[in-house]
Amino acid sequence: MEPIKKTYLEKELNNYKKDEKNAIVRHALVKNSIYTVAASQDEIKEMDFNFDINIKTLPAANQKASGRCWLFAATNVCREVIAKKLNLANFELSQSYLAFYDRLEKSNYLLEAVIELINKEYDDRTLAFLLQNGVGDGGQWDMFVSLANKYGLCPKNVYPETNTSSATRETAQLINFTIRKFASDAKALYAKNGLEAVRKEKEEVLNKIYFLLVNAYGLPPEKFDFEYTDKDGNYHIEKGFDALSFKEKYLGDSLNDYVSLINAPTKDKAFGKTYTVQYLGNVVGGKQVTHLNVTMDRMKELILKQLRDDRIVWFGSDVGFYGDREEGVWDDTRFDLNTSFGLDLKMNKGESLDYHASQMNHAMCITGVSFKEGIPSKWKIENSWGKDRAKDGYYIMSKSWFDQFVYQAVVDKKYLNEEELKALQGEPVVLKPWDPMGSLAD
Repeated sequence: MEPIKKTYLEKELNNYKKDEKNAIVRHALVKNSIYTVAASQDEIKEMDFNFDINIKTLPAANQKASGRCWLFAATNVCREVIAKKLNLANFELSQSYLAFYDRLEKSNYLLEAVIELINKEYDDRTLAFLLQNGVGDGGQWDMFVSLANKYGLCPKNVYPETNTSSATRETAQLINFTIRKFASDAKALYAKNGLEAVRKEKEEVLNKIYFLLVNAYGLPPEKFDFEYTDKDGNYHIEKGFDALSFKEKYLGDSLNDYVSLINAPTKDKAFGKTYTVQYLGNVVGGKQVTHLNVTMDRMKELILKQLRDDRIVWFGSDVGFYGDREEGVWDDTRFDLNTSFGLDLKMNKGESLDYHASQMNHAMCITGVSFKEGIPSKWKIENSWGKDRAKDGYYIMSKSWFDQFVYQAVVDKKYLNEEELKALQGEPVVLKPWDPMGSLAD
């Protein structure tokens, strides 16, 4: 390794001072952020809120200080189906209800993984990766399906938000410390008393986590009535639901018809093949997280099929780059970091995945699209950051941003061709736990 030398510092400081542009940028940054200084409106005329396909959807929701975007986006898909059936102008399913059981199931999943790896050393890469990531808010579509199939769904007023469900840092900290302590204790317990003693300890730990979650989120609903007023002002009440019967009445088994598509143009992932990720999941025995890798053109083609049927699309992307969050625009022409700072952040998509420069980290819903010469030019997005941001909570993504930073989309399998359906019948390739396709949206 070569250290930074004093001669290098002197030389580069002199070079910096020679370029007057640096003084302008430096002075601008005294009162402004880097992205404010780099903001560009050269292509803004292309990013107005007019769309060829523009599905009428309900008001934007708000995940607040939590990483539950995947649950908000998934329940947004479901609520549109229910709202159309019942002629509703406003309706939300309880994200907190699903998050309660997600936290519990993830805790059990991680505890079981620790037991499965009981003979590994503490610094084993898989065990260390699982414990470092711990139990968080994030998830993927198939994890939502596992929760809904096991626990059902309920209206938001049946199981409303609490302070803790909307701000989840504290419970995550306590749960993860508890599980890491179990991992430490279990090693010695296993050596002394065997696996049965470890499993007994695991049940005691899970019980404590369950009690913590009930205190933090509230008593889970057992029976409830569904009251609503439709767009015409008519009051309705349907009595005697539990969460599973509610889900069965309004959605049936339709959630099982959705397929996760990914666009991962890396050398280790062939298109037309399915993939899963080791230790990626929440519900033990639930739906296996399975991705069908397709080209970006094919992903967009399938998304458009669903949009044309007046159905919104759950998708996952990396929102860490080129985002004007207040104006509601994701566009790689929106910020000129090269002119102001000499930073060229362009990488091809495969390289950005391989070298950990980008991966899916946020889930939203596609609700509209515009075309130029038959090609999608911009997309309308329903986010879950509240109605006070962007255009009443709705955002725009440019074509080039979409191609580079969208990694996952979920569509009804009826839109797939025979070859794609056949691929879904086979056993998926199992990827390592740290593969970027195992990243969670939060």
